Parts: sequence; C-alpha cells; structure tokens
Amino acid sequence: MPDNSTAEQRDITPMRASWKWVEFRVLSAIAILAGTAFGILKLASEINEGEMRGFDTAILLAFRNPADHADPIGPFWVEAMMKDLTSLGSMTVLTLITAATIGYMLIEGKQRAALFVLVAIGGGALVSTLLKIGFDRPRPDLVAHAADVYTASFPSGHALMSTVTYLTLGALLARLQKRTRIKLYFLSVAVLLAAIIGVSRVYLGVHWPTDVLAGWAVGAAWALACWLLARWLQRRGAMETVSTAQK
Repeated sequence: MPDNSTAEQRDITPMRASWKWVEFRVLSAIAILAGTAFGILKLASEINEGEMRGFDTAILLAFRNPADHADPIGPFWVEAMMKDLTSLGSMTVLTLITAATIGYMLIEGKQRAALFVLVAIGGGALVSTLLKIGFDRPRPDLVAHAADVYTASFPSGHALMSTVTYLTLGALLARLQKRTRIKLYFLSVAVLLAAIIGVSRVYLGVHWPTDVLAGWAVGAAWALACWLLARWLQRRGAMETVSTAQK
C-alpha cells in the first residue's frame, strides 16, 4: 500500500516553506515601519532643536547661484523643467491619476479594492495635512520661491503624496505581471517619480531638504502599511485581488 503519510508530508512541506516566506516578509515590513517611525520622530526632534539647520542650508544653497540666491543653478530651461516635474506631485494631478485608477477598478468590478485605494490615498493626504498643522514649520527664507506655496513646510506634501500615490499604483501594476523584471520596472518608475518630485521642491526653494526627507519617509511608511493591510484583507476574502491576469 502507498505511504499516505509520506505523500501528505510532501504536500505540507512546500506549504510551510511558503508561509515562512510570507511571515518573513510581513515581519520585515513591520520592522521597516518601526524603524521609519523612529527615524521620523528623531528627525522631527532635531529639526525642532535647530540641529538640522546647517544641513538644510548647505543643500538648499547648493541649488542656487552663489552670486544671486534668487537664481537657481543651470540654464533657464532647467527651472522650467523642474516646474513641470513638480506639478506631477500636485494634488490636482495626483487626484486625477487616483480617480482614473479607481474608475478602472470599478469597471473591472473591484468595488472594495477601489474603496481601499481611495481610503489609502485619502488617508495619506490627511496624514500630510495633520503633520503640517502640528509642526507648522515656516517655508525656507534663504532663497526666493520659484513656485507658489500656501501651506506649512514640514513635511513636503508633494514628496509625501507622490510617494504614497505612485508606490501604490506601481504595486498595483506590478501585481498584473508575472515577470520579475517587469515588476521591478514599475516599482522603479514609481520610486524615480517620487524622488524627482522631491528634489524639484528643494530646487525651487519651497522646501527645506529635511521636509522632503520626512515626506519620503512618511509616504513610504504609509504605502507599506497599506500594502500590509491589503494583503491581510485579501487573505481573509474581504477585498478582491488586484490581479486580473488570466489563469
């Protein structure tokens, strides 16, 4: 007679290995969240104590003509390009992109996934607003602003929201692909967009470098937390999977 216990063991072993890998990734993500939260609190504390002033000043002025701090470095077209790039992190553009994504999900019949994206990105906007109100840091006063601004400086809303939005969309697109190279491509484009937008805010003189660093950190932490929550909801069957690939 066949040894059923051996066959069952063979079936269970790959399952256990898979769960161990899932647990490792989840625990790693939680560790990153905890480390990011600590880093943000540490950065905020040093900013309040004025310890980051030298760092902020040195980098901000590095993007300016030493003879005229009102003049960003580079030819005129570089400043025009930076203004175009920074608009990719504006609430108007991000809202349009989010609305288009949600519309696509609704057409695909994924109402709960669409609601999740709305809450995730809307929640990121709320976090950004609350942090700005809480810290109420003034905008840089060392250089002329090359873009209009109306809110407090810390953290950078453009850096935070572009990180949340583009990482979320990058993860959604990556789930539609089986090839690792394509997944990495989508995620790399998302990270690159967030990085360029953050740098443009410093170049245009509307944010201190530490504002952008905090925006990136908070945005990445929020996106990671949303990813963990989405995985948990999908495993419980409370939310549709994003992938529409045919089996």
